[in-house]
Amino acid sequence: MAGRSGNEDLFDDILLADEKFRGEGYLEGFERGTRRGLQDGRRHGASHGAKLSTEISFYSGFTVTWRCLLQHNADVKSRKRMKALDALLGLIQSSPHDDPQSAQLQEHMGKLRAKFRQVCSMLSVPTDFTDYIRTSEGTSF
Repeated sequence: MAGRSGNEDLFDDILLADEKFRGEGYLEGFERGTRRGLQDGRRHGASHGAKLSTEISFYSGFTVTWRCLLQHNADVKSRKRMKALDALLGLIQSSPHDDPQSAQLQEHMGKLRAKFRQVCSMLSVPTDFTDYIRTSEGTSF
């Protein structure tokens, strides 16, 4: 095989440059995509965390308020309601909401919502608070 001509070297340089620029473009796009994904993930996580925090705070305020309203009643019905409110408060206090990585967070929130509905039923209070509570996007929990 004889030496290469100038045309072949030029053609090889063009092919190598195309490969080089494609690789650099891929890496740059991958890095930008990674940064954007992290930013979007943080924003979504903060929004979801704020909604959960608002919901748990509402349940806590609801429970404390009803406990104050019922604390001086001694009848059997009020004692049962207080017991249910205490159970709800216990669920709120044991909530893993301070650990967003907790695998039990969704399961715990399901239990918390179910207990809240039970307490509302015992108190003859509607569970639909959409007219009173709105998150920043206009949706309610």
